[in-house]
Amino acid sequence: MNEYLIDTHAHLDFNQFDGDRDMVLYRAEENGVRRIITIGIDLATSRKSIELAEQYPMVHAAVGIHPHDVAKASPADLEEIKALLEHPKVVAIGEVGLDFYYHHSPEDVQRKFLKIFLEWSLAGGKPLIIHTRDADAAVLGILRERSRAGWNGVFHCFSGDARMAEKVLEMGFHISFTGNITFKNSTSAAVMAKVPLERLMVETDCPFMAPVPHRGKRNEPAYVQLVAQKIAEVKGCAFHTVAAQTTGNAINLFKLPAF
Repeated sequence: MNEYLIDTHAHLDFNQFDGDRDMVLYRAEENGVRRIITIGIDLATSRKSIELAEQYPMVHAAVGIHPHDVAKASPADLEEIKALLEHPKVVAIGEVGLDFYYHHSPEDVQRKFLKIFLEWSLAGGKPLIIHTRDADAAVLGILRERSRAGWNGVFHCFSGDARMAEKVLEMGFHISFTGNITFKNSTSAAVMAKVPLERLMVETDCPFMAPVPHRGKRNEPAYVQLVAQKIAEVKGCAFHTVAAQTTGNAINLFKLPAF
C-alpha cells in the first residue's frame, strides 16, 4: 500500500507561484504528491490551467467559472469553456457553484450558470467541483431538480455542518477537506470524522487555506500531507490508509492515470 497523495484542488496559475512554480511542484513530489488538479475560475484561468497541465505531467486541469465571476462571463466565454472540456487533460468542471456570502454576482445569475454546468456534467460525464458558501440549501435545491442518477463530483473545501455532509453523501458526491480541519476551534474536523474514508478526498486550495503550522502563509501542494495526517489522527487510523483511500477515490472520480 503506497503513501502517495493527490491534491485535488489547487490554483497553480495564481501569481503567488510565478517566482518558484517549478520548485513548488518539486517539493510536492518530494512529499509524496503524485497528481495535482489545478482549477479554473474563469476563462483565462481555465486556459492557464490547461497550459500548466500540458507543461507538467503530474498536473491535470479543471475548467469552469467561479460564482464570483459568472456575472462577467459572456456567452462566448461559456462556449469556449465547454470546448475546453474536450482537452485530454481536463478531468472536471470547476470550480462552479453558488456563493451568497460575497454576492460578487447576482444570485439569479449564479443559479443559471450552475444549472448549465450541472447539465454539462450529466451530458458528458465530467465530475463537478462545487463551491458553496452561505448557499448550501440553494445548491442542494438545484441538484434535487434533476434525477440523482448520473451526478458525480465533489464539494470542495467543505465547511458545512454534519447534516449538510450527510445530504451531500446521500446525493452521491464526495467531500474534500483542506487545511481548515487543522485550525484551532474549527468545527470541520468533527464533521470530517463522520464522513466515510471511501467518500473523502484531500486538497490544499492553495495558495489559500494553509494548514497549521503554516497558517497565514502561502499554501502549496506539498502541504496536502498535513491534511491527510490530520484525517488519520481524527479517525484513529494509519496515515497510509488515508493516503491510499483518498488517492484511490480521486483516481476513480477524476479518471486519473494510475501511478
